[in-house]
Amino acid sequence: MALAFHYRSALASQASSAARVAVLPGAWNPPTVAHLAIARAALGWAAEVILVLPRVFPHKTLDGADFRTRLAMLQALAEAESGLSVATSEGGLYLEIARETVDIFGPDVEIGLVCGRDAAERITAWDYGRPGVFREMLSRHPLLVASRSGEYLPPAEDAARVIPLHLPASFNEVSSTEVRNRILLAREWEHLVPRDIHAIAAECYGRTPISPK
Repeated sequence: MALAFHYRSALASQASSAARVAVLPGAWNPPTVAHLAIARAALGWAAEVILVLPRVFPHKTLDGADFRTRLAMLQALAEAESGLSVATSEGGLYLEIARETVDIFGPDVEIGLVCGRDAAERITAWDYGRPGVFREMLSRHPLLVASRSGEYLPPAEDAARVIPLHLPASFNEVSSTEVRNRILLAREWEHLVPRDIHAIAAECYGRTPISPK
């Protein structure tokens, strides 16, 4: 298995020969301004940030926008932002996505895994089938964790491999669920979504009720 790229900016393609690439997986239902802020923050560490849409979600179902629409929103977002690429993955776990990324870039490029505080706490406690898997992953791939309603506090033995991404508190309440609810209730929502995907989001989520995922 390997990542399948659907968009590579010229800048990102050139930069990917550098030492660091960051991978930001998500459900993207839809992408929000908080997602974009996290990606921009990760570009302070990496030469390229890959927005990854998994084909399988370990803790979510594919409700709301279909796979093709989510991919279209990511492509529109990346086309407007330097340093962002878009790829799909076969696996849904961070460990699986990391392996697919290594298949593309090889062992000489440092690959960081990007997530928010809530996701960091979830993947730390995930049952990988045997003890020590998370720390093995962390030894290979640093974890870039965005502050979301608080900072992630890793165990002392993991702290050196966890890189904090500091976001303003104004992003704490921004979520894809909030966007979908606002669209359905005909409330203001555009400020929560990057301008480049307003039209796609309005068409997709304005038609039928969406269950919160």
